[in-house]
Amino acid sequence: MTTVQFTCSDCAQTIEVNDEMRETILAAGCPVCTTDAGEDDFTAE
Repeated sequence: MTTVQFTCSDCAQTIEVNDEMRETILAAGCPVCTTDAGEDDFTAE
């Protein structure tokens, strides 16, 4: 399972996520502030 860092472009929250969580964030937005997320908000560990 791949692990990546998600950093919200709006609230700057950074969390480590797996593939399933990444897909959920892309579909639903930041889990903290619900701002839309894009591919550029994720970086490899």
